[in-house]
Amino acid sequence: MSNVCFYFQVHQPLRLSKYSVFDIGKHKNYFHDSKNKEVMEKVARKCYIPTNDIIQKMIDDHNGEFKVAYSITGTALEQFEDNCPHVIESFQRLADTGCVEFLSETYYHSLSYLFSKKEFKEQVNMHRKSMKKLFNQTPKVFRNTELVFNNELGKYIEDLGYKAILAEGASHILDWRSPNYVYTPNTCSKIKLLLKNYKLSDDIAFRFSNKHWKDYPLTADKFASWVSKVEGETINLFMDYETFGEHQWADTGIFKFLQDIPAKLLKEKIGFHTPSEAAQLDVKESLDYHNFVSWADVERDLSAWHGNKIQDSAADHLYAMEQDIKKSKDKELVNSWRKLTTSDHFYYMCTKWFNDGDVHKYFNPYDSPYDGYIAFMNVINDMKLKLEQHKNKQLLSNLPRLAKNSLLMGKQYI
Repeated sequence: MSNVCFYFQVHQPLRLSKYSVFDIGKHKNYFHDSKNKEVMEKVARKCYIPTNDIIQKMIDDHNGEFKVAYSITGTALEQFEDNCPHVIESFQRLADTGCVEFLSETYYHSLSYLFSKKEFKEQVNMHRKSMKKLFNQTPKVFRNTELVFNNELGKYIEDLGYKAILAEGASHILDWRSPNYVYTPNTCSKIKLLLKNYKLSDDIAFRFSNKHWKDYPLTADKFASWVSKVEGETINLFMDYETFGEHQWADTGIFKFLQDIPAKLLKEKIGFHTPSEAAQLDVKESLDYHNFVSWADVERDLSAWHGNKIQDSAADHLYAMEQDIKKSKDKELVNSWRKLTTSDHFYYMCTKWFNDGDVHKYFNPYDSPYDGYIAFMNVINDMKLKLEQHKNKQLLSNLPRLAKNSLLMGKQYI
């Protein structure tokens, strides 16, 4: 019997303020606090709270047969704590059911693996501690930002002790193979690879309300019949949690669809399992993810965040500061720097257009990618100025000691 594995990504970035060149050296209000609060409260009202309530009811109504998994970024958790603590409480109630698994990822939803393995590992450890503290779970399954994955990353995560990792079931990797089995990267010996069934996932996440789609409207009955015809052992439906109520508004019928899914799938003899449970299945074979693959855009690569000149420039300047930022031991400065590693800032600088560009423009708080780059670099330049101030303070604080040492050295030669 096949099982469905539902995984939802919960993330909200901390958007930058329109930090101008005239703000450099004047203030450190890098983040648009009022806008971030407004967005978080809106998405909590439209998505997080009503969807969590539905998931809770689905678990209760089906006596624990319905199961789901989440990955919640540190940037989302911090904003929940500041603006909507009741959202965390609702996730904690879900954790208490025993039917919900929380996955591991980078705390700041960063692409740090591409630029700094040290920072990557530190963010993973930060996130793992948060999952233990808030939900009393130590994650066994890893989900990298935007499902970015390759063979090397698989081996790195295996060496950190994780049992499984999520990835995109990209057609150019799978070829004739099905995403509905458990695989392993060809660089690994233990870790399991759980692949997103992007067609079925995107039917919900992107096509659900598209009236021009040939299969519109999508009902739970119709979807269950599709799933029942799929061959495989684990049908991995991975999507942003904001699909429910935010990307697909309530008036599209998305909540009723979600609420009806368990009964319809169970009627078709399709069960549910968590990623950890899916990872207990036998490996079908190994796969070669030689190049990085993500779940974004038609290319399924890194081009949404990395590859054009302004994205590369922003990333180079950001990670070139890492050592000095951490040496400063200024907690506020380190925290702000880490918030800049969030992948969304680079997504806003994407210059791809056509079909993908429409998506990028929808999520972009700036008028253009170049405005995003300018605001980002102005913050970077202010941070560089603060680092110089730290160095000067350190030098001044060391002057008495240096003078004393010089005096002592002089006495030795008298």
